[in-house]
Amino acid sequence: MHSWEGVCEFVAVAETLSFTGAAKKLGISTAQVSRQVSSLEARISTKLFIRTTRQVSLTELGTVYYHHCRRVLDGLLEAERAVTDLQNIITGKLRISAPVIYGERWVAPVVHDFLIQHKSLEVELYLTNRQVNLIEESFDLVVRLGELEDSSMMAKKLASRTQVVCASPQYIEKHGKPLKLNDLNEHNCLKGATDFWRFMSNGKLYHMPVTGNISCNIGLSLLDAALKGIGVVQLPDYYVSQFVEGQKLVPLLEKYQVPKEDIWALYPNNRFLSPKVRLLIDFLADHL
Repeated sequence: MHSWEGVCEFVAVAETLSFTGAAKKLGISTAQVSRQVSSLEARISTKLFIRTTRQVSLTELGTVYYHHCRRVLDGLLEAERAVTDLQNIITGKLRISAPVIYGERWVAPVVHDFLIQHKSLEVELYLTNRQVNLIEESFDLVVRLGELEDSSMMAKKLASRTQVVCASPQYIEKHGKPLKLNDLNEHNCLKGATDFWRFMSNGKLYHMPVTGNISCNIGLSLLDAALKGIGVVQLPDYYVSQFVEGQKLVPLLEKYQVPKEDIWALYPNNRFLSPKVRLLIDFLADHL
C-alpha cells in the first residue's frame, strides 16, 4: 500500500488549506502531515501546493489530483458505511451545530427524540450564532437560517420562518396600532442587532429605520419586553406564534410582511452520505 501513503494527509490539507488544520482533523502532528505530503509530491513528481508564510493553496495539478483522491476516499468510506448500514445499527458520533435560540428551543428537542430511537448514537450539539466551518471544525451537519452563501455544501430544506411585527394588547390599547410603515416612527420599537426592520413594500424589500428605548441581540429578551407592553417588536414567527395564538400578542402590519425564509440542513458535499446523518436530516425535516 506504499502508493496510498500521504493521500489522506494531502486531502485533509486540500480541504482545510492548512497543514495545522489538517493535523488537527487527522489527530496527528503538523510535522507528520508535512512529511507525508512532501513524500507524496516526491513520489508522483508533482508540486501539489503553493506554500507561503500566510497561506496554502492548491496548484492546478494539485486540484486535479484532489478530485481523483476525494472520489477514491469516498468510495472507501462508502464501503465501510455500507457494512454498518447492512447491520441496521446506527452508531458512532454526530457533531451538529445550530443557532443558539433556534437550536435550544427547536433543534435540541428533535435531536433528543432521535436519540431515543437510536440509543447507540452519541451527539455533540454546539449552539452558536457564528457560522462554523463544516470541514475545518469536523461537523457532520449544521442548521442555517435564511439565505445560504456556501455553494460548496449540500443542503436540504427543513422548515421555514417569517418575521412578525406584534405588540401586546395593553400596548395597543395605550398607543394604538401602526397601520402604515411610517406610523412606526410614532412607536417604541424594540430593536434587535440592527437599527432597521425588513418589510415588503410595492413588491420590493424595504429596510425601515426604527427607534426605541431597548436594543438587544437576544430575541427572548425582546419578546419579554413586548409581552410586558413596553413596545412593538419584530421577531421570527417561532418566537411569537404561541403568544399570538394565546392572544398575548397581536400581529401588526401584516400586509407588509416579508416572504418566508427557509431553514436548512447543511452538510459536506460527499458522494455518499452516512446513514446516521441521512436519517437525522430526514428526522429533522419531518419534525421541525
